[in-house]
Amino acid sequence: MNTLGERALSWCDELAELTQTPGLMDRRYLTREHRLANDKVAGWMQEIGLQTWQDEAGNQWGRLPAANPEAPTVVIGSHLDTVPNGGIYDGILGVVLPLLVIETLKQDGVTLPFHLDLVGFGDEEGTRFGATLLGSRAIAGTWDAKWETLNDANGQSLPEAFETFGLSYNEVSKAARTATPPIAFLEMHIEQGPVLESEDLPVGIVTAIAGARRFTIELTGMAGHAGTVPMHLRQDALAAAAEITLIVERVAREHGVVATVGRMSAQPGAVNVIAGQASFSLDIRSEQDSERDAALTMIWDTARVACHERGIQMQWQETHTAPAVSCADHLQLALASAIEAEGIRPRYLVSGAGHDAMAMAALCPVAMLFMRCEKGISHHPDEAVTAEDVDVTGKVLRGWIEALAREPARVG
Repeated sequence: MNTLGERALSWCDELAELTQTPGLMDRRYLTREHRLANDKVAGWMQEIGLQTWQDEAGNQWGRLPAANPEAPTVVIGSHLDTVPNGGIYDGILGVVLPLLVIETLKQDGVTLPFHLDLVGFGDEEGTRFGATLLGSRAIAGTWDAKWETLNDANGQSLPEAFETFGLSYNEVSKAARTATPPIAFLEMHIEQGPVLESEDLPVGIVTAIAGARRFTIELTGMAGHAGTVPMHLRQDALAAAAEITLIVERVAREHGVVATVGRMSAQPGAVNVIAGQASFSLDIRSEQDSERDAALTMIWDTARVACHERGIQMQWQETHTAPAVSCADHLQLALASAIEAEGIRPRYLVSGAGHDAMAMAALCPVAMLFMRCEKGISHHPDEAVTAEDVDVTGKVLRGWIEALAREPARVG
């Protein structure tokens, strides 16, 4: 295997063998498989000649040092954990490909005016303890003290998992890079969407990561016999939930945001009984928090009217909120230069999915480079990319690093 892309895909295949569920891609935070993945990546880093360490939150690091020990730092990386039965490139490719790019820099004798750090975050998906971005939040210094009470599905607490992994929960704050923050962070990631493929482009530049809010909505009406209650006298909670779902869809389209009702249930759940209660989820996202919240207000007001007309009581509970994050203009320009150097038209797009870059934005300016994936499929075993696209993405990554090295003002 001679090309960068082929080697990167081979390494992703090797990491895919480290799964806690045989036959499925499943690697979660602070598990034995997480430890083995860190060890594997650390070994590759050491073979290339990088300085390596694992921080107090379980993130794996490698460094290509600058000649000046007091030089600033640029960080590149993504996550090594996966969702259960996920794909083998989501996150992982954003660790192994930059590592191979760093190898080419060393082989070519390139010197940089900054330390170049590569990080494999321990937890982005949040599939074990229910809270996302634990690894990057630790680095950014935004670790939440409430996480001490989190437990996994087997009842093991987060502090216990730290101990089993060989870490101390009480020392997690030492992972923070706030004392000497990086001057830039770049995350390379598969797009997880169909835009680049639809436009026959291998890479794209992320302008912002959408801010998300999630809710559980509870509706209470009146259960009744399906055959004896006239239609005009019904208080059908499920029918109200269906109407609100269509309100969500219509308002999202009108306001240029994305909103999803992904889960719904009704009680008592019998075929011959009018639903007296219904519960459903709402996920709403936008690159502009103000646009998202304006759409949310319209959904709420319209749903309240619909419920009043149906005699339905409605309650909302917010379960998640994350502000939108803008990628730094100067880092986007450096990416555009690197992409144009490969003869490719720069394509700017918004990330609807959350990423570690969201947490790192509290620490330093951030950028994201998306790579085309087949049919936009992600979080699924059918996740697929081509070696050719990985080659191109590697060239862009190197071009971005060298652009920053030539023009330090872009990251200063």
